[in-house]
Amino acid sequence: MRRKASLVLLAFAVFFAALSPLLRYYAFPRLAKVPANQYQDMVLQAKGATLLDYGTMKARKVSEVTIVQTLKGNVAAGRKIERTAGRDVVVWDGLSYVQGPDGRMVSEIPERYIFDAHSQAPVHATGEMVDGDPVKRDGIEFKWPFLTQKRDYEYFDAQTRTTNPIHYKGTRDFRGLKVYYFEQTIPWTKVPFPKVMPVKGITPQSVARTGTTRWYTTVRRFWVEPVTGAPVYGEEIHKEELRGGTLLGGRDKVTAFAGHVKMREDYIEHTVNLVRSNRTLILLLTSYLPGGFLLLGTLLLALSLWLEARGRRPADPEPAESAAAEPVSA
Repeated sequence: MRRKASLVLLAFAVFFAALSPLLRYYAFPRLAKVPANQYQDMVLQAKGATLLDYGTMKARKVSEVTIVQTLKGNVAAGRKIERTAGRDVVVWDGLSYVQGPDGRMVSEIPERYIFDAHSQAPVHATGEMVDGDPVKRDGIEFKWPFLTQKRDYEYFDAQTRTTNPIHYKGTRDFRGLKVYYFEQTIPWTKVPFPKVMPVKGITPQSVARTGTTRWYTTVRRFWVEPVTGAPVYGEEIHKEELRGGTLLGGRDKVTAFAGHVKMREDYIEHTVNLVRSNRTLILLLTSYLPGGFLLLGTLLLALSLWLEARGRRPADPEPAESAAAEPVSA
């Protein structure tokens, strides 16, 4: 019986020991993926910002500028691309909507971001665009890969339509979470005007005929939870200028927007709570279950060897029977 039990335990030990790396290196890359139908929104604010009044073409201080960013998973478009891409694809239709303190639209820029559901690497397909302009992203945007590393990444900037390094600047604590801090600086760059302008009747084409150009610079900062690759907080020191042309009335340049853009507090709390729950699911596949299975397999192997050793131990000799008493002769 001991030998049969040791063989059963040995079989289970091999099973769990083999399951540990299988779960980590085979199942995890296939099971961990961004949901195709995900919807999320975020509100950012720039308090005490500078904003251009298009009526007077003069910059003025305002109480705040609000930026609403939405990302909506386009399941139908993702499935269509998957047929030729041969992998799980997520399509996000995004919109960055900027409004002034009076609630009026300052700008709105739509995007379509297509990426691999597992690695978050960009997937190039028809429809990839920023504000209607076709683009070809070479870096990540919005989200870092699962199990983010302590290194620089290539990050796509939607304003300039270019990819630039975003630098790892160290590990920090953010509301009880260990996060990696990343920072990117985009120098002053000439960028296109939004297709939808804040003043009715003014178009990018009509502004271009005046000779006025739009320039932009930003310092972009992200605090990224490394297990999920999700930013739990982000901010930008953002500046835009209009330069030259007859539209400015002889001035060299005028500030179109300048402000320190930060996530609103309620969205920070929601994002941190969401990342905490998703982090546990990722750790189950990458750490808790593989480590637990490996430990369990080791314990079962030790128990199997112990039972086998006991089964091979020679049995204790039985006590000799007492010699029969010889008869006593008279």
